[in-house]
Amino acid sequence: MIVSQDNNPQRELYYLGAQVIDLLNRSKGALDFFDTFQNLKEKEDISMNLFVLTIDWLYLLGIVDSKEGVIEKCF
Repeated sequence: MIVSQDNNPQRELYYLGAQVIDLLNRSKGALDFFDTFQNLKEKEDISMNLFVLTIDWLYLLGIVDSKEGVIEKCF
């Protein structure tokens, strides 16, 4: 479930997706996959599995695209 009654919003896809979008905005719209993970890991305690799930969710929404290991903002 994407939205839950969890008391830890830092583990929700909405919050983590917003953090990824913020990182992409600050980098002019494109970042290496692993650089994005490391930057987010510095701010949030996130596992690689949760990060990949977040990127997948943003991709399904049409917010990001990935080409050759680079995550790009679509809008």
